[in-house]
Amino acid sequence: MHKIELSQVSKSYLGFNALTNVDLDLHCGEIHALMGENGAGKSTLIKILAGVIPSDSMKLIIDNKPVKLSSAQDSKLLGFRFIHQELNIVSHLSVGENMFLGYSYPKKYAYFIDWEKLNLYAKSALNELGILHINPRSKFGSLSIGDQMLCKIAGCLIGGEQNIANLYVFDEPTAALTNEESSKLFEVIKSLKRRGAAILYVSHRIGEVFDICDYVTVLRDGKKIFSETIAKTSAKKVISEMTGKEINHSYPKRNVPIGSKKLLELKNARTNKIGEMTFCVKSGEIVGVAGLSNSGQSDLLKMLLGIDHIKKGEVFLENKRYYPNKPHQAWTKGVSYIPKERRKEGLLLLMSVRSNTVLPHYSILSRLGFITDMIKEKRETLRLSKFVKSKFRSEEQPVNQLSGGNQQKILFSRATMIDPKLLLLDEPTRGVDIGAKFDIYNLIRKLSDKGCGIIISSSDLFELVGICDEIVVLQNNQQKTILKTKGLSAKKLLQSFYSVDAVLSQ
Repeated sequence: MHKIELSQVSKSYLGFNALTNVDLDLHCGEIHALMGENGAGKSTLIKILAGVIPSDSMKLIIDNKPVKLSSAQDSKLLGFRFIHQELNIVSHLSVGENMFLGYSYPKKYAYFIDWEKLNLYAKSALNELGILHINPRSKFGSLSIGDQMLCKIAGCLIGGEQNIANLYVFDEPTAALTNEESSKLFEVIKSLKRRGAAILYVSHRIGEVFDICDYVTVLRDGKKIFSETIAKTSAKKVISEMTGKEINHSYPKRNVPIGSKKLLELKNARTNKIGEMTFCVKSGEIVGVAGLSNSGQSDLLKMLLGIDHIKKGEVFLENKRYYPNKPHQAWTKGVSYIPKERRKEGLLLLMSVRSNTVLPHYSILSRLGFITDMIKEKRETLRLSKFVKSKFRSEEQPVNQLSGGNQQKILFSRATMIDPKLLLLDEPTRGVDIGAKFDIYNLIRKLSDKGCGIIISSSDLFELVGICDEIVVLQNNQQKTILKTKGLSAKKLLQSFYSVDAVLSQ
């Protein structure tokens, strides 16, 4: 296969045009980025390519021959493979077994699974992509998210003629990955490119698009707005085409000086999961938490939320001892939290915008502490939606119908309803588009200017350096150093994860 041509792709839902006459050409040996804000039509196009939903109209030509695509089986037979941010896995099975999901296991004596051959095929597929550190006999659930993704990609090379992959579609593959896991993924994607596969790469992260892609196409409101080689365009141009307006790519500057009083102070505080932590957050200060994967970033936030209990040391909130035993106690003391996995940990997806917004606040919104006050809940939901710039048709709209960026803003609405003293953010811009991301940065700055202390854990190093005042660096679940962000680069921050001395000497 040399070329895949999509043309006149349209899809509407109840009169709403999700896609309108979209054209897209994909070439073998090329990484083609597909970009656009949430709701631009990217997911609809991917689902049509996967045969999951039918198009209203579409022409699909492969190597100058018209082909049929009306089902998931058609897509599979055409050699289209899809790697999503949220992987479909069976965690208690082995790596090799997960790589063979959807395909016939090799047999011995026609009846019994040939486990040796299965693991041999899996190992061979992993080796083909340079993935040498994963044992196909390992339990799949024991792997990191990044390694699970690498295995799912290698699984596309198993199965002989029945499993030839001509097109790989990556849908936000790095949204849940650390920087080192993303680097491994990029090497595998480049290996697929060298093998001659066509690659459609969907991402909100414009930096990685310009690092690994050859071509970029932008969708806006279901229409193709822009298409160009990476070499002939710029990040500023792509962002402008995605949003339909100029966006200042710099981070919002501080308008109000950091307060002098210590809002939060940790003195040798530790839990069963993290070592001793000693740092403080002043009113209005933004403190980042960074390190290699699983260095204790999320565990630190969970300690302050009361999920993981303090076993040693002291924590003070506004000069008063602070030892929450459960999240409710933290919320009542003015400590709000936004989790890393919004769909798994933060939202009730089938419930309304209103219900998700007021979820922890029923006691203060209800009459007499237990009678639901729908009018007050609706008023607060609409007030907060204006503050965080979230968009929805109605406050009764189910949250699962919103874009990722708007889902994240619902969590910010919930977190800011109590006018928090301290806000804990775990990957606050993961999986949101460029426009929503900068809305969130401006919101964080607005809260900071009001005196709210903020702690941010993020794998986006540019984000940390751009928005934070200082960064607590963790190594192996231990605090190693604290770096001021003035004059700090993302490169130096990354170096500090491996060697603090290397950074301090520069």
